[in-house]
Amino acid sequence: MSGLIHDIEKLYLPEKQYPDFKVGDTVRVHYRIVEGEKERVQPFEGIVIRIKGSGMGKTFTVRKESYGVGIERTFPFYSPSIEKIELIKYGKVRRSKLYFLRKYKGKEAVGKIREIKPWELKKKA
Repeated sequence: MSGLIHDIEKLYLPEKQYPDFKVGDTVRVHYRIVEGEKERVQPFEGIVIRIKGSGMGKTFTVRKESYGVGIERTFPFYSPSIEKIELIKYGKVRRSKLYFLRKYKGKEAVGKIREIKPWELKKKA
C-alpha cells in the first residue's frame, strides 16, 4: 500500500532546484514572509541539525545563535515560501541528528563540526 502512495506522491512533487545539503552543512534559507499586505524575503543562516521524512512531508531544521540565544527553525522542504537555499559551508559530522549542539554556544558548537573545503569534496568524488 505504501508503495502506491509513494508512486502517486512522486507525480505531484514539485521540482525544486536546491543544492544537495546534508546534516552538518551551513545553509542560508531565503524565506518569503507576508506582513499585512507587504511581502519580503528574510534570510535565515545556520547549521542543518536534522533532515526528517521523505516525499511531501520532508523537513529540515536549521539552528543559529543570535545574541547568545539559540534559534531553531524547521522548514518544509517543498514549501512554496522558500525562495532559495544557498550552501555556505560543507560540514562533516558522525551523527544524523545534531541535537547535542544545543548544549554548546558560539565557537564551541562550530568546533564540533569539521569543515570540508570545496576542493577536498571534489577529491573524494
